[in-house]
Amino acid sequence: MRTGARVEERQLGLADVVHNRRLAAKLTLAQLSARTELSASFLSQFENGRTNSSLRSLQRIADGLGTTATDLLAEADSTLGESVVLASAETALPQDDPGTSGSVRSLVNGRRDLRALEFTGGTTRGEREFAHTNDELIYVVHGAITVVAGGVETQLSTGDSYYCQSGSKHRWWAHTNETKTLLLAVADGLVVRHPPHRPR
Repeated sequence: MRTGARVEERQLGLADVVHNRRLAAKLTLAQLSARTELSASFLSQFENGRTNSSLRSLQRIADGLGTTATDLLAEADSTLGESVVLASAETALPQDDPGTSGSVRSLVNGRRDLRALEFTGGTTRGEREFAHTNDELIYVVHGAITVVAGGVETQLSTGDSYYCQSGSKHRWWAHTNETKTLLLAVADGLVVRHPPHRPR
């Protein structure tokens, strides 16, 4: 499938998912607008497939619906059965306004137990804190990033990784638009059971 067609299909899929989730939550466009600080006009256009969304706007919508952006993207993905994600057919989502803070693309199709995201750039990501239900690994493929967790600021360069424990509030940002960062985690909502400790 052509990249342009995949992007359009994802846009329409997200429109349906958000529309159905909003109706299931019994929210009007005005109520979702108040929760997300996005205009009702933008939300209406988005739900009708007439405009796309950046990751930042999708995160706001997800917050308003009590879910995550990755969950909405996974539900909208029609390629669940495919094991391969080709770089040549990438459907990267802008992190914010196009050209200002890079892009993000999923390295897995649909709903999977493993979440894997590749970020390119993201120099303006640092103001929002995240806390996940499962542990997360942040790996710098190329370039440099700053991670702030528990009030401690850590600089990471190419080949460095940061292990973020579940529930730990953290934020991070890239130093350049060419930086590539990989995030790996068990999908939110899944319970990771640790074996009981056995004394020696």
